[in-house]
Amino acid sequence: MNSRSTESQRIVTSSRGTDDTVWDCVIPYVQDGRDRGAVSLVCKRWYAIDALTRKHVTMALCYTATPLQLSRRFPQLESLKLKGKPRAAMFNLIGEDWGGYATPWVKEVIRSFGRVKALHFRRMIVSDRDLELLATSAAGRVLEVLKLDRCSGFSTDGLLHIGRLCRNLKTLFMEESVIAERDGEWLHQLASTNIVLENLNFYMTDLKKVRAEDIELLARRCTSLTSLKISDCDISKLVGVFQAAASLEEFAGGSVSEHFEHIGEGISTEQLEKYSSVLFLPKLSRLGLTYLGTAELPIIYPIASKLKKLDLLYAMLDTDGHCQLLRRCPNLDVLEARDVIGDRGLEVVAEFCKSMRRLRIERGADEQELEDVEGVVSQRGLTALAQGCLQLEYLAVYVSDITNAALECLGTFSKNLCDFRLVLLDREAVIRDLPLDNGVRSLLRGCHKLKRFALYLRLGGLTDIGLGYIGQHSPKVRWMLLGYVGESDEGLLEFSRGCPSLQKLEMRGCSFSGRTLAQAALQLTSLRYLWVQGYRGNGNGEELLAMVRPNWNIELIPATQHIDFDPVRQQLSIVEDPAHVLAYYSLAGQRGVGVEYQLFNTLIEHIPIPGEDF
Repeated sequence: MNSRSTESQRIVTSSRGTDDTVWDCVIPYVQDGRDRGAVSLVCKRWYAIDALTRKHVTMALCYTATPLQLSRRFPQLESLKLKGKPRAAMFNLIGEDWGGYATPWVKEVIRSFGRVKALHFRRMIVSDRDLELLATSAAGRVLEVLKLDRCSGFSTDGLLHIGRLCRNLKTLFMEESVIAERDGEWLHQLASTNIVLENLNFYMTDLKKVRAEDIELLARRCTSLTSLKISDCDISKLVGVFQAAASLEEFAGGSVSEHFEHIGEGISTEQLEKYSSVLFLPKLSRLGLTYLGTAELPIIYPIASKLKKLDLLYAMLDTDGHCQLLRRCPNLDVLEARDVIGDRGLEVVAEFCKSMRRLRIERGADEQELEDVEGVVSQRGLTALAQGCLQLEYLAVYVSDITNAALECLGTFSKNLCDFRLVLLDREAVIRDLPLDNGVRSLLRGCHKLKRFALYLRLGGLTDIGLGYIGQHSPKVRWMLLGYVGESDEGLLEFSRGCPSLQKLEMRGCSFSGRTLAQAALQLTSLRYLWVQGYRGNGNGEELLAMVRPNWNIELIPATQHIDFDPVRQQLSIVEDPAHVLAYYSLAGQRGVGVEYQLFNTLIEHIPIPGEDF
C-alpha cells in the first residue's frame, strides 16, 4: 500500500465514532462520482474514506491527472474508464498524433491496481505491447471487462495474448476500433480458453479473417453469452451459432447478402431460401443486420414483436422498407437508423412504437440511391414523434428542415428528454422559419431534465437572443455542442452568464473573438473542458491568455488541410480545417506533445487541488 493510502487508513482508524458507523452504512450507496467528490470535500476524514472506498473512476480526458496521482488518490479502484483524444477526433478533425496513449496507464494498473476488474479505454492509442503486458500480469488474471472503444494502434497479435491468458474475461469490446489484422487466431484462442464470456463486440471493425467455426465454438463453450456483435459475416454461415447460443439476447453485424448488387427488389426466392435455416432464438431482443434489404425482411418478422432494440444504420432499406418493419415492432424502445427513414417512418414509429426511449437518426449518404423524395426528416416527423412517443429520453437527429413549432412541440410533450441533439443539414437551399430562437427557448423550458444538449445549425439559425436563451434555460445541462449559432461576441457573453452546471463545451463555426472566448470561459463557473474550432484571432493564441488560471491547460491546434470529394463538382478538392482551441483543467501539468501543438499551461503555476474529482 502506498504512502497516501497508508495515511488515509490512519485518518480513518484514528477518529472513529458514532458518525463513522453511520457513514460506513451510507457510503456503499453513494455511487455517483459528483456526489462522491462533494462528500470528500467535507473534511479530511471523509476525504480519506472516499479514497479507500471509491471503486470506479471515469476520467473524461486522460491528461487531467497522471496515473500516479490517480493511484495515490484512489488505491482500491476496481473499475477505470479513460477517454483520450477529444470527441472531434471521431470526425477526423484532430490528428492521430495528438496523443491519448494508454501505455502509462496500463503500467500503473499493473503496478498499483491489483483489484481492477474493468478497464475501458476510449479514443486512445493502445499498442500490442500494452495488451501483452496486461495479459501476462496479475491484473490480467482478474480482469473481467476490457473495452477498447474506438481505439487504434494494436493488432490481432495483441488480442491473441488477451484471448489466451485473460480467462476470467466476461466482456471484450472493440467496436469501431482500428485493428491491424494478421489472422483470426485470436478468436480461436479466446473460444478455446474462455468459458465465462458474456459480451463479445468487434462490430464495425475490419476484422475479416474470423472463422464462423470459432464463433460457434465460443457460443457452445460460453453458455452465458448474451451479446454478440461481430464484423461483416453472412448469417447463413452462423446457423450453428444461433443454435448454440441459447442465452443470446443481442446480435449485430451479420449481413444477409453476400452480393451487394443483388440487394433490393431483385432478390430471388432461391436467395431467401439460403436463410431459411437461420432461426433466431426466443431470447433475442436486440438486433442489427447489415445490408438488410426490403426483400429480406421476412427473416426478421418472426421475432419483430419481441424486439426492444433495432440497429438499421447499415441496412439498405428505403423509406417504405422501414415502415413495413417498424409496424411489426410494438415493443421497440431503442432505434438507430439513417435519415432515409423519412418523416413517414417517424410517423410509423410514433403510431406503433409507444415505448420508444432512445432514437438516433444519422445522416445518410447524399448520393445514396435509396433516398427518394420521402427520404428526409423534417419538422413533420419530429412533431409526430413528440406527440406519439412520450417516453423519449434520448433524441439525436439530422434534419433537412425544421421549424420553431416543431421544437416547441418537443418541449410540450417530451418531458423525459435528458439528451437532445439536432443537426440541420444543408440540403435545402432555404429554411423558411429561421431563426429558431423561440423554438429553442420553448424546448429548453419544457425539457427540464436535459443534461446533454447539441444544436448544430447554419448561419442565421440562431441569433444572439437565442444564444442567450440557451444560457438562461439550461440549468442542468453538463455537456453542450453548438455549431453556427449566435451573431456576435455579445451573444456568447450573454450565454456564458447562464449554464451554471456546464462542464464541457464544444463549438464549431461560431466566429467569436478569442478574447471573448476567454472571457466566456471564465464566466462559466463549472466549466472544466472547452473545445473550439474556428475563432477570430491573430493565429498565435495571445488573446486566449485572458483565460489563464491555475491548473488550466490551453492548447492551440493549428489549421490543417484534407482532401475531400465535392459532390457538386464531382471531383476531389482541398478543404481547409480551421485552427482548434482545447482548454481543460489538469493536475498533471504540461503534457508531452509535438512542436505542432502550442501550449500555454507553462505560463501558470501548478497548484494541486485537494479532493479533485477527476
